[in-house]
Amino acid sequence: MAPPPAAAAAAERGLVLWLHGSAETGEQSRAQVAPYFSAAPELRLSFPTAPTVPIACYGDEVINAWFGIPEVPITATTVRDEKGVLKAVEHVHEMINQEVAAGTCPTNIFVSGLSQGGALAIASVLLYPKTLGGCVVFSGSVPLSKSFAERVSAEARKTPVLWFHGMADRLVLIEAGHAGCEFLQELGMACEFKAYPDLGHSLVDEELQYFRQWILQRLEISQGTETARPSSSS
Repeated sequence: MAPPPAAAAAAERGLVLWLHGSAETGEQSRAQVAPYFSAAPELRLSFPTAPTVPIACYGDEVINAWFGIPEVPITATTVRDEKGVLKAVEHVHEMINQEVAAGTCPTNIFVSGLSQGGALAIASVLLYPKTLGGCVVFSGSVPLSKSFAERVSAEARKTPVLWFHGMADRLVLIEAGHAGCEFLQELGMACEFKAYPDLGHSLVDEELQYFRQWILQRLEISQGTETARPSSSS
């Protein structure tokens, strides 16, 4: 029996799931990122918004956040709110599973994010049991201890990772980015690390142009000319 038309259509196109940074919303991210994919209508974009929670290191200020933030800046040795991270990972896995159930091939799904969203993106990919199309981290870190390595399946280790980080980042230090990429490489994962000497904790046009190119190449979607949309975020 042939799959329903809706399921067949979903299987033929890819999905980029973007997880925003703390104190932001999915709609803010959409405004920054979506224009880069305007020439690829077959690629769908999803920008969920995190729940509001009190953040201890900000004096219990209530903001949109995927999980707790114990301290800033984030370093290579920062102790994480792993319970909160795992709860957020479950939520991301639910979104991925809904896509797969609708007919989207896992290898056509890309999980990406900025800052805390980038940390959640890589944690979600590491703990997902299947190989995905890719993971793209902007100014993020791995929010899990190395003890989680044994929980990373052989299929998950096949997911390629692209990591962007500014060397002038004062919120998530580049040492955290380097440590995260080294951890992935120890797992046998492919991690392309792109460092920018003068970039702080922000999202810029050069990164997003490469991000678009990296995803469209993997989906074998022809690339049109995109409008540059430099922006910053946290």
